[in-house]
Amino acid sequence: MKKYFVTAIVFLATTAAFAQTKDSVAIISKPTVPAKSTTPAKSTETAKPVKKDWSKTDLARRANDHFMFQLGYDNWAGTPDSIHIQGFNRSVNVYFMFDFPFKTDPRFSIGTGIGIGCSNIFFHQQEVLVANYGNQTLAFPDEAGANHYKKFKLVTTYLEAPIELRYCLDPENTNKSWKFAVGAKVGLMLSAYTKGKTLQNSAGQTLGNYIQKESSKQFFNTTKLAGTARINKGVFGLFGQFQFNSLIKNSAGPAVFPFSAGITITGL
Repeated sequence: MKKYFVTAIVFLATTAAFAQTKDSVAIISKPTVPAKSTTPAKSTETAKPVKKDWSKTDLARRANDHFMFQLGYDNWAGTPDSIHIQGFNRSVNVYFMFDFPFKTDPRFSIGTGIGIGCSNIFFHQQEVLVANYGNQTLAFPDEAGANHYKKFKLVTTYLEAPIELRYCLDPENTNKSWKFAVGAKVGLMLSAYTKGKTLQNSAGQTLGNYIQKESSKQFFNTTKLAGTARINKGVFGLFGQFQFNSLIKNSAGPAVFPFSAGITITGL
């Protein structure tokens, strides 16, 4: 009995000591602190684009098409079947221009100047009798199956004054920028002549290896008004023009309207 009592006392003492040790362990938990965000707060306001003040553009080194050279393909609109235009009809135009940029926006400017325009129209087995003073109308005799010139052309030359409304994307670097222009030109005819080269018979055999020229403005309107347009990337571009009034006088022949399209080179 005594043995069991002692055993119980030892068990109770051991249990009490273990419980005391367990209760003495304190678990300390730190409060959770939210992590700071590294992403900056977004602004609720949207930045407005700054509008460029074009009036402050530096034009000290500006070059804007003060010289203009054009090489074009020519033809006539409204020609009747009796006129046989054929071959590489061509024109050459050279102009010296002044350029006047708008003060408030130099992307826009007015270009005007003076120059020479020359057109060459070729005919197939046909002459143009510009010097036929006995006729009231300009004759285009058909020489198919008869003696004819191997090459025959009509050359008209004008003193021209073009004017353009111009637009340039980069007015400070016009020799590298895209450029657009629309306008008109007024021309005063300086000369009109025909040139026949190498007379042949109907079989194409040479009868005479010579050149014949005849000159007269009597059948032509000596003034012209044409609309123009061109587009450039830097110094190279394309152009087009169309004459609004007939080349031939109303009482002297059919109403034909010259037009041209080709390449243009500008600079200075």
